[in-house]
Amino acid sequence: MTPEDQLRYKTQAAREAAAEIRSGMVVGLGAGSTAALAIERLAELLAEGRLTNIVGVPCADEVARLATKLGVPLTTLEEHPVIDLTIDGADEVDPRLNLIKGLGGALLREKIVAQASKREIIVVDESKLSPALGTKSPLPIEVVPFGWQAQAAYIESLGGRWEMRTDKDGRPFVTDQGNHILDARFGPMADPQAQALALDARAGIAAHGLFLGLTDEVIVAGPNGVWRLPGKTARDKA
Repeated sequence: MTPEDQLRYKTQAAREAAAEIRSGMVVGLGAGSTAALAIERLAELLAEGRLTNIVGVPCADEVARLATKLGVPLTTLEEHPVIDLTIDGADEVDPRLNLIKGLGGALLREKIVAQASKREIIVVDESKLSPALGTKSPLPIEVVPFGWQAQAAYIESLGGRWEMRTDKDGRPFVTDQGNHILDARFGPMADPQAQALALDARAGIAAHGLFLGLTDEVIVAGPNGVWRLPGKTARDKA
């Protein structure tokens, strides 16, 4: 898949998802290149007057800057603790619509927004589909700077190989929450739920990129067009 093809497919999926937005909604604005395309489409619909009374909750400071530049009104979770619809991307999607997210660095806020959403739509090109999480993507793990080496050792004890994510200057990457990210490779995960529970139990790990049972629908685009994968979410089971 060429970069041009991938951009075309991402754009198709993003536009399909943006068509689900209705006037009056509180919309979660995801991070990453595909979600940015959905924000651009939302801005177009607002400018054309086809949508009104929309407010967005951005998942990252960079997303807030993009939305403001494009004229999308913003709010906060403090003002609107329940989000009608969130549109976000993913780095890997398994057959049960579980996800790995966080290569863009916004995994903690993305998960907070996803859990506050009535509906979560994920948009991807078909290269993100995977038989098992961890087959294609490393797992981003956000750790607080204090004692981060202890969390690295814990990841190793779970069978993971990690790398400290760095910025363009070679310094440790810093999230919007002031944390670092360790990108860990565990290989294909037979039991993502057990992996998530092990990471959730560790003090010093602020978030991890396993998004399990949070996806209502995945919109996929590829050479054969655009299609939808419906999910059974944790909210449905509650």
